[in-house]
Amino acid sequence: MPPAFTRTPDRLLWRHGHHVLQVEPWGPDAVRVRAGLHRILDGLPGALDDAPQPSRECVTEIHAGHAVLVNGLLRVTVAAADGLLTAVRTDTGEELLREEPAHFWWPGARHFEAAGAGTYRIEQRFAAHDGERVHGLGQHGHGRFDQKGTVLELRQRNGEVTVPFALSSRGYGFLWNNPAVGRVEFAANGTRWVADRARQIDWWLAAGRTPADVLARYAGATGHAPAFPRWASGLWQSKLRYRDQAEVLAVAREYARRGLPLSAIVIDYLHWRHLGDWDFDRRDWPDPRAMTEELRHLGVEPVVSVWPSVSPLSAAWAELRDAGHLVAADAGPALHADWPDTGDNAAGIGVAFYDATSPAARAALWDRLQEHYYKLGIRTYWLDACEPEMRPGHPHNLSFAAGPGAEVANLYPREHARGIHEHLTEQGETEVLSLIRSAWAGSQKYGAALWSGDIPATFEALAGSVRAGLNVALSGIPWWTTDIGGFHGGDPDDEDYRELMVRWFQFAAFCPLLRLHGHREPRIFDGPVGTGGGPNEIWSYGECAERAMTAALRLRERLRPYLHRTLDDGRRTGLPLLRPLLLEFPADRAAWDVDDQFLCGPDLLVAPVVRAGARERRVYLPAGARWTEYATGAVHPGGTWVTAAAPLETVPLFLRDRADPFVPAGTPASSVPLPAIP
Repeated sequence: MPPAFTRTPDRLLWRHGHHVLQVEPWGPDAVRVRAGLHRILDGLPGALDDAPQPSRECVTEIHAGHAVLVNGLLRVTVAAADGLLTAVRTDTGEELLREEPAHFWWPGARHFEAAGAGTYRIEQRFAAHDGERVHGLGQHGHGRFDQKGTVLELRQRNGEVTVPFALSSRGYGFLWNNPAVGRVEFAANGTRWVADRARQIDWWLAAGRTPADVLARYAGATGHAPAFPRWASGLWQSKLRYRDQAEVLAVAREYARRGLPLSAIVIDYLHWRHLGDWDFDRRDWPDPRAMTEELRHLGVEPVVSVWPSVSPLSAAWAELRDAGHLVAADAGPALHADWPDTGDNAAGIGVAFYDATSPAARAALWDRLQEHYYKLGIRTYWLDACEPEMRPGHPHNLSFAAGPGAEVANLYPREHARGIHEHLTEQGETEVLSLIRSAWAGSQKYGAALWSGDIPATFEALAGSVRAGLNVALSGIPWWTTDIGGFHGGDPDDEDYRELMVRWFQFAAFCPLLRLHGHREPRIFDGPVGTGGGPNEIWSYGECAERAMTAALRLRERLRPYLHRTLDDGRRTGLPLLRPLLLEFPADRAAWDVDDQFLCGPDLLVAPVVRAGARERRVYLPAGARWTEYATGAVHPGGTWVTAAAPLETVPLFLRDRADPFVPAGTPASSVPLPAIP
């Protein structure tokens, strides 16, 4: 019988018949595992683009009934008889992950079901462990922080963001390095990852002594975020939608008149004649260059909505179609969704998507953005509807340059952000940020700032947003924000809604981005989606709400130097600004249970109010530090619960070990030195 194992200094290979398993070190304390039929393929789409330097710590050994690969904290054993893999910690011997078959005969832990053209429906199964907690996995609307017990679709949707990286309370991080449509199940009787169509199994596993160690390993493997733009930490003003140039300038001038600091204003969709023009409709935007210059004079960054959709009526349609830059379809015409356009097509028109997985198509998009926006001074883009959004539809019918839709569709939003980042960098821009509605593993290295998508305007949605933001932070995406007040609805004249706006603004003031956006009442509908809505500026919600939001905004301004120091440090460490308590205090088991508080950076504990009518709330102060209540100066020991006052104009804040992240009141944030970008 041929030997089951072969090895090189940095690689272990097991084979039985046509089934092949390959294990190799992939960064400190980490391995990459690939399995397939006949061979292991290199160069497939994924998040592990660059092979790490050879590991000096790696040791491989072959024994009579098994083989072992050791890399730092991680020890992987593969059984000779069936190829089953077990990973344990080298320092404690504790089991981290173990493959487990579904049945003693068939199917096994790794299952390949032919799907044609060299692809398979793939399953990967692992044993379940009682008491394990699972975090990360992108952004989901189920309202849970712990993902254990959930079934998650691996599919991009509005507000449902697939980043297939899981952080386990057992001390490891796991990346399903596969952009295929599928699902993952974290059940009591096992964990199962499924790809509807793929060519091989590919996953990455890292061990760490703390969750912060694991996030550092993940950033090292998939990419670190770039420099966070200095202007981007201030207030972003947006709504659905400012209809013309005059309205945008009037809002920016009013912020200046009131002395309210404003960093960005967003020009939403339908500022074009047709989807795919990527240009201003000069009937409503007669002089966008002059508009941009005035905004910059006011210290305001203009941000323009860029959709991936292309209408057959657009100026770009024929050229993109003929050059093969549009996503194709396996069956039927290459029109993937009905979306509203302007004029006679307000009720909707069939559109295609440009192919973000094609470098040539990304370059063709940039040519138009450069000509119609960048040359006018606009350097920041809101990449809306970038799943891409299909209503209805499914990605299995799509055909991308990178492969069939079922095999690669989840990659689309990352490659969309990649094109913008690479072309802006080529122009010499050193601070690149794209506001983006979806993401995949590695999106962070392309300056992707994810937001929560089109969520309801309710306190329940606010509470769910806190948990969603914490999971995004544990997914390796350090830049995240939410639509303050929710997206769908909200009446500025309703006192109950005004309370929600204040509480949401107070939460967002401690997120990486602070952005007002939403489709407010009275909403205007032309066709299937809204084309306009009511006012959404700070002063739109009455004097009481304006006063409370202004106070939060002033606090944010005093916090901005600290935010930048933290984000800049995160470029090295892989740590986010928004931090679940477990990330800073992993030894405190009670901290793992808290899902409605967080640390803003290492030193500021934030306890947002997420219940209507609440004027106080219980706050857990983690063990391992002393905590100073910001409002009163009272000092509390760690490992305790306190009840903090929370009148409408206040959000409970606590300072760690007497740290003070705020610059003195009245000091302009722009006058405080910030760390230099290397």
